[in-house]
Amino acid sequence: MLFRKNIERCCAHCLHGTAIDDDNVICIKKGIVPLWDKCRSFDYDPLKRIPDLPEPLHSDNIKADSFDL
Repeated sequence: MLFRKNIERCCAHCLHGTAIDDDNVICIKKGIVPLWDKCRSFDYDPLKRIPDLPEPLHSDNIKADSFDL
């Protein structure tokens, strides 16, 4: 869920930060900080969040006749 109430506060999901590499974020308020740092100025931006990958489809039990109409 992207808009849940208890969002984990971290600079990777903050409106004020922009990722510059895999480990650091450049913040308008604090400068260059680690990706999982947090501060009082945190403002959640749902567009910066990367959702988890879906589970792979287990095709062991699927047969070809399951797809016939």
